[in-house]
Amino acid sequence: MGSHQHEDEDTSTIRSVSADQGSAATASIDGDTLEENSPVEQVALTVPISDDPTLPVVTFRMWVLGTVSCALLSFLNQFFWYRKEPLSVTSVSAQIAVVPLGHLMARTLTERVFFKGRPYEFTLNPGPFNVKEHVLITIFANSGGGSVYAIQIVNSVKVFYGKDLSFFVSLILVLTIQIMGLGWAGMLRKYLVEPAAMWWPHNLVHVSLFRALHEKEERRKGGTTRNQFFLIAFICSFAYYAFPGYLFQMLTSLSWICWIFPHSVLAHQLGSGLHGMGIGAIGLDWSTISAYLKSPLASPWFATANVAVGFMIMMYVITPIMYWHNVYKAKHFPIFSDGLFMSSGRKYNISSIIDSNFHLDVQAYEREGPLYLSTFFAVTYGFIFASLTATISHVALFHGREIWEMSKFAFQKEKMDVHTRLMRVYKQVPQWWFLCVLLVNLSLTIFACEHYNHQLQLPWWGVLLACALAIVFTLPIGIITATTNQTPNLNVITEYIMGYLYPGRPVANMCFRMYGYTSMRRAVVFLQDMKLGHYMKIPPKTMFMAQVFGTLIAVIVDLGTAWWLMETIPNICNRALLPENSPWTCPTDHVFYTASVVWGLISPLRIFGDLGTYMAINWFFLFGAIAPLLVWIAHKAFPNQHWIPLVNMPILLGATTYIPPATAVNYTSWIICGFLSGFVVYRYRRDWWQRHNYVLSAALDTGLAFMGVLLYLSLELENVNLKWWGNNLDGCRLATCPTAKDIVVKGCPVN
Repeated sequence: MGSHQHEDEDTSTIRSVSADQGSAATASIDGDTLEENSPVEQVALTVPISDDPTLPVVTFRMWVLGTVSCALLSFLNQFFWYRKEPLSVTSVSAQIAVVPLGHLMARTLTERVFFKGRPYEFTLNPGPFNVKEHVLITIFANSGGGSVYAIQIVNSVKVFYGKDLSFFVSLILVLTIQIMGLGWAGMLRKYLVEPAAMWWPHNLVHVSLFRALHEKEERRKGGTTRNQFFLIAFICSFAYYAFPGYLFQMLTSLSWICWIFPHSVLAHQLGSGLHGMGIGAIGLDWSTISAYLKSPLASPWFATANVAVGFMIMMYVITPIMYWHNVYKAKHFPIFSDGLFMSSGRKYNISSIIDSNFHLDVQAYEREGPLYLSTFFAVTYGFIFASLTATISHVALFHGREIWEMSKFAFQKEKMDVHTRLMRVYKQVPQWWFLCVLLVNLSLTIFACEHYNHQLQLPWWGVLLACALAIVFTLPIGIITATTNQTPNLNVITEYIMGYLYPGRPVANMCFRMYGYTSMRRAVVFLQDMKLGHYMKIPPKTMFMAQVFGTLIAVIVDLGTAWWLMETIPNICNRALLPENSPWTCPTDHVFYTASVVWGLISPLRIFGDLGTYMAINWFFLFGAIAPLLVWIAHKAFPNQHWIPLVNMPILLGATTYIPPATAVNYTSWIICGFLSGFVVYRYRRDWWQRHNYVLSAALDTGLAFMGVLLYLSLELENVNLKWWGNNLDGCRLATCPTAKDIVVKGCPVN
């Protein structure tokens, strides 16, 4: 684990997350009081240690800009979700865009005070546009900064299975899943927001940008201010994305091995960055680099190293051994695919094994034969199993004492860092607010599942069991995310459990997964925003309000956008029926649909159980539980070897859980950038890293998003395409070919 434990009287605190971080710093507040700064060096270098409680936060400007930002980001992210190369427009874009608008409103709106002298007096213009308004707008917008994952159920049922799911039921489903996450977040604030060791690395990108946009800074001789640096990097990012986004799309994945051996299946399997192992492949495109693993500039080096080791073991050791030894008939299928296959190598016809009640037709399945997965996809499930048990084991071994002490209220006696001390000025959100959110949400969920069971299939006891799993896993997942910037993908455990308890019902399995896992994932997002508010000294009750209203707006806009696209784009997501080079291929939804077939329709008993092909994969559960124990024993045996506790088994074993839909080039490019930023620059140019690293990350995100939207509105919407060899993505057409003898696939050489 990336932390050194330090005894401080009767409690312990995680002191650091990087092997070469220094001791805790001290800083002055208001010029006369010394307070302990954050023990995490990146935080101490980035987050301001002062506060002005008199700044207005809930203003007319905040409501207008926050609502518009949330709605716009929700629409854009859901719109781009269905596309071949999903474009994520993050809240950083809104963080930039609202600055001139905020200042414009401050200059033009009337300063008149309405209902003066009354308790509810207000003004449209309380003064200059300030940083706290800006932070709250960004948090508001972040509710729409990512797609609502629960809509994947709607997509799968309506598009892939071709069954009915009404808009009203879809709205209840999506809304309850999103709001449930807020309840879990509120219950765990004490563990995941207040402690200094829970530092949430990605928030430092936002903090750096807020400071660059609001603090006056003198330009160094021969250098630039952070604001100037951001503008330069933003313009460069904006202009450059015209190449990988439209003019020269091959920059997404430069797979040079395929160019040297254009007719070799083996070379294409090895070299393809999009459909193979990605040896030597590199993506000179920020969307390729940050698409699935977030910004590598925000990842601490020890976490990047864990991801790199896990990826290389999985991709370059286990996968080739299993494929070329033909384990599980591996050579009958592509080496890397999210498809479902028959033993003959043909795609599995899922509609042939579904009965009229939307359940598995067992006789039809036995007639069609067992389902097979590509080698990489099958082993990925094993690593997800290992990551699950490793998460529990790791948190118990490396964080068990801290959790126990805080559970006994020892945290109140603990010496607080400056940020927690400053937040004591504001009234906290009562715990019963979050309890009410959970109870109301739970009641509505059970009502929907019982009253509309013919559409949702999930029984009431399934809702309660899903909530129990979410309670168990939110804390360990939150700890790992808060200290590494990587979130283990543990959705499989929910699918596995429900697949055994309630087999043959794919919608029930998908709903169970969403309530058990996605609500927890949403809780992590809410907690991350709470920590951002903690760093920027936003009143907690105001945070609660912004998160509730932002979630409601995001749900309505996202579902409306998804419904509109499904009704208006013919054959959306259907790769077989879509025109060639159509962008509406829905890569992430394909993976979700595949999982619903494996776990919900056919069930784990017939895939990973006694009746299945992949029963040996279950041994990964045991391996995952033991792996952190080995690291812990090594740390105790060699306490002076500081690199040992930085080995984070949940991250290492779960490194490839985003593949698919992520591909090899996403990982190789991300790892290279993470190494340059987190190791080279952080170690040898610390001053540059402190001033510019997170600002650069924000500029790259924003420039990419703005150019991506501009390209779509100006060219793609008008169907203006540029056809030449430089827009031939990857150029490795043979990478998807099987290599077994007598397996014939169109476009592939006969073996």
